[in-house]
Amino acid sequence: MSKHKPPKKKVVVTTKSTEKKKVKPTISKTRSSAANRSATTVNADLLYGKINYILLLVSAGLIGLGLVLMSGGGMPSPDIWDESIIYSFRRITLAPIVILAGVGVGIYSIFKPKESKIKA
Repeated sequence: MSKHKPPKKKVVVTTKSTEKKKVKPTISKTRSSAANRSATTVNADLLYGKINYILLLVSAGLIGLGLVLMSGGGMPSPDIWDESIIYSFRRITLAPIVILAGVGVGIYSIFKPKESKIKA
């Protein structure tokens, strides 16, 4: 079973007048000269404000400080095991608190709305 499509009919449209219309060339509505391009300035709004970026840097600093507090020197002698050095307050308690504070400040700086200069 072959499906045959009927041939398409050609439609020819003729006009009664034989005069040709004069067509004007199109003119671009935007002029693209080098002087106009350099004079236009683009004022792009950033996603975050200055305060948000400062808070992100503070966040990175707090996380870095927490990592430095967690690291530390080794034992004074390889033959002696001192639990007070390894399990000190600075490494076990203070450093994780500082790191979590840095993460909290980072999350706050991301979700803090940008303050607009135009006050309604």
